[in-house]
Amino acid sequence: MASRILLSHSNNPHFNLAVEDCIFRSMPADQRVLFLWRNADTVVIGRFQNPWKECNISRMEQDKIHLARRQSGGGAVFHDLGNTNFTFMAGKPEYNKEVSTKIVLNGLKKLGIEGYANGRNDFVVGEGDEMRKFSGSAYKETKERGFHHGTLLLHADLNRLANYLNPDPKKLQSKGITSVRSRVTNLNNLYPTIDHQLVCDAIIESFCEYFGEVPVIEEISPDALPDLPGFVEKFEQQQSWDWNFGKSPQFTYTLDERFKWGGVEVHLDLQNAKITAAQTFTDSLFPDPIAQLATSLIGVSYRPDAIAACVDSLISRYPDHKADLEEMKDWLVKAVV
Repeated sequence: MASRILLSHSNNPHFNLAVEDCIFRSMPADQRVLFLWRNADTVVIGRFQNPWKECNISRMEQDKIHLARRQSGGGAVFHDLGNTNFTFMAGKPEYNKEVSTKIVLNGLKKLGIEGYANGRNDFVVGEGDEMRKFSGSAYKETKERGFHHGTLLLHADLNRLANYLNPDPKKLQSKGITSVRSRVTNLNNLYPTIDHQLVCDAIIESFCEYFGEVPVIEEISPDALPDLPGFVEKFEQQQSWDWNFGKSPQFTYTLDERFKWGGVEVHLDLQNAKITAAQTFTDSLFPDPIAQLATSLIGVSYRPDAIAACVDSLISRYPDHKADLEEMKDWLVKAVV
């Protein structure tokens, strides 16, 4: 089986996830691949997760943090340039996540870091109460091939992790998968001068030693696109709202606010980030536009611009109440992120 090593010089999460997926879908059965990459300021969610439940979307937009949905399962993670990400892929029957785990841990041993895998597929250091996680993994398999990818915390800003992986305390109920929080640590606590290049070099060396091959390293970026079938289309999909938000599982949202002219409560049922049912309640002295809002929202994407457009249509129908409806629109646009 021939080996292939790709090293990304792009910090764009949608580029890197598109590379990963295209390789996985197009690689021949007799090939194994190591892909090393890192993302700038990104929350990556699992294939079946709800970003509104996992993330503080409003804070992310304010701080210009990317949202990226990967193709595999697992929980939400925050990436910055203090993370190194690895992906192993291989055809079956060779594919074995224990092999890829061993390669990463052996690479870290070259740097004097004695990590090990625990029962939840995390990489940790320390024992008992001193145990700390420095890597989490996710997996994807088909009949022909499998992949194992994970992130290594080198010198990530762990305070920011808490900023973006905690949703606003709104009345949200979801049938999606919720992340399990763990106690984590950066590897620079063990190796102060550790960096992305050192870790990549160590893992590449460990990979080549294990398989007895030294393949040419393919260096890729948006200026040096990988030669992969369907890559441009996959890159576009990974960047799209429909993929990152629209693939969310069924959930319900309740929003409420009080204005000088009355209170408004909005109950929404959503599937694939589209509103499938809506109810509105108000004690306003003129409730007609609020009642009409419930009907107008059906089938609308759960995104600020789409909901704003619904309220704009109400304003055109009820111009005498423009000021009150504009106030309600401003609230809804902020409330849905």
